[in-house]
Amino acid sequence: MSTELHLKRIQEKLQQLLKEHTAVQNENGKLKEELDSLNKKITEQQNNVDELKQQISILKVSSENMNEADKKEFEKRINGYLKEIDKCIALLGQ
Repeated sequence: MSTELHLKRIQEKLQQLLKEHTAVQNENGKLKEELDSLNKKITEQQNNVDELKQQISILKVSSENMNEADKKEFEKRINGYLKEIDKCIALLGQ
């Protein structure tokens, strides 16, 4: 085989690899965008779940039909919120 033929085959293979590389990069970009979109949706759904849990807690408190376990859980949650608020205030004071 001649050197020219070898060079031509290598060049063709290189061109094919470059095309495949570009296609993979494009697909990777699309997949990253899709992943970002899905992560945003997950965050939104988690926020919705948290809001609904808070609404349930408020409804339980307002109905005054809480048992001891629910009351303790509610107090624990409020104490957690108070600690978070204290942390935020401390950070604002710095």
